[in-house]
Amino acid sequence: MQPSMDNSQLKCGLKQRHMTMIALGGVIGAGLFVGSGVVIQQTGPAAVLSFLITGGLVVLVMRMLGEMACAMPAVGSFYEYARLAFASWRGPGKLAGFLTGWMYWYFWVIVVAVEAVAGAKLVQFWLPDAPAWLISLVLLVLLSATNLISVGSYGEFEFWFSSIKVAAIMVFLFLGGLYVLGLWPSSLHTTAVLPTLLGHGGLMPKGIGPVLSGAVAATGFYFGAEIVTIAAAEAREPAKAVAKATNSVITRVLVFYVGSVLLVVALVPWNSPQMSTPYVSALEVMGLPAAANIMNAIVLTAVLSALNSGLYAASRMLFALTRHGDAPKALAKVSRRGVPVRAILLGTVFGYISVIMSYVSPDTVFAFLVNSYGTVAIFVYLLIAMSQLRLRKRLDAAAVGELRVKMWGFPYLTWLSIGGMVSILVAMAFIPEQRKPLWLGVVSLAVLLAAYAWFHRRSRGREEEQNFMSWPNGSMDQYAADTGAGGFRGQLGE
Repeated sequence: MQPSMDNSQLKCGLKQRHMTMIALGGVIGAGLFVGSGVVIQQTGPAAVLSFLITGGLVVLVMRMLGEMACAMPAVGSFYEYARLAFASWRGPGKLAGFLTGWMYWYFWVIVVAVEAVAGAKLVQFWLPDAPAWLISLVLLVLLSATNLISVGSYGEFEFWFSSIKVAAIMVFLFLGGLYVLGLWPSSLHTTAVLPTLLGHGGLMPKGIGPVLSGAVAATGFYFGAEIVTIAAAEAREPAKAVAKATNSVITRVLVFYVGSVLLVVALVPWNSPQMSTPYVSALEVMGLPAAANIMNAIVLTAVLSALNSGLYAASRMLFALTRHGDAPKALAKVSRRGVPVRAILLGTVFGYISVIMSYVSPDTVFAFLVNSYGTVAIFVYLLIAMSQLRLRKRLDAAAVGELRVKMWGFPYLTWLSIGGMVSILVAMAFIPEQRKPLWLGVVSLAVLLAAYAWFHRRSRGREEEQNFMSWPNGSMDQYAADTGAGGFRGQLGE
């Protein structure tokens, strides 16, 4: 049973090719092309291990999320799962959903602002006299427009943005591999790989501590892989898309991140000034012409992709929050094309206010936003893991046959993931450069707790929209209609 379309229902406008590229491109952000250099400078060649540790954790979280999303593709994805997982706890169940949804929204609207600022700086590489604030405004307006037209428009832009990113990283891996293996033209082969990799203090020039610190810093770079589970509710074949994305996430992490970072540290000395622009410097080592222009264009594409996806993810999460009284109902209204216009515009406005803060108050307000959102991402992943731990038995009971995607080694790997994320948060308290982001993230969490208390005090006495206690014994079709899911397709039949 499919829910009927009205003024509060989204449309299934994402094709399989859109979902494939959203999944592939979601893990490749500007952080890979630029931020990886910071981790390498702090860690040395062992930064590869930092990305491998964090990547392994992300793979496990995505597997858990894939299990839930294949069984019940819903608008808001893990927001709904958090509510379901803790529903038997009444108040805490509502709180878990509220925190998950609003933290995720907060993360992406800050990303929108950060990417708009970064995009302006990249455009100024070619247009140095153009005002940065104007460029940021133009980028925000353009990508807001693509989201406002239809979900298919968002999918089409993201398809091409992700195609460029994936093609760029694959070409880099191919050319870098040729160079490292000695298959590069001898006239251009000017750098010895092994001395570059190990000749500046060895694999771990600063010891094991910075490797673990680098793993903490790299956590935010992977965020975005989960967008495909949010987009599943607007896809024509949600279970197929999520299953494919979940099964391929290991390859994406190993190839895109670990593989490319390994090539960078093999081509560019980790302690050289050139590491501030790692991929540009690597292309220059290989003797490729116009390396700076090429990489600037690729990084700009990654920035635009993050901006595009940020507006999409934030708006859908906000739309989901309205369904259970966790956000104003007025934001639930959608256009004739099935687009939550008000939710998108709110993200755009908040993003541009943050951009203004980057100029008016760069060291206070904007610094707070930038330093806090990474820790918030870890909180979201932690809630996803806890939700899967509690929902697994109910998913097994509700599923017809085997679950299409299952978490490996349940419950042991789930507990290992939870322990890993808690360890990251604890480690942040003892790592000087991570201490401030940790406490600012905790402050953000405290603000949301206060907002929850205020918001739900006002709505006390309202009738609950959905009795989660009855699921899965109640009507699954009703659950699908209430959450905006496209039914329990893939697991529970069409």
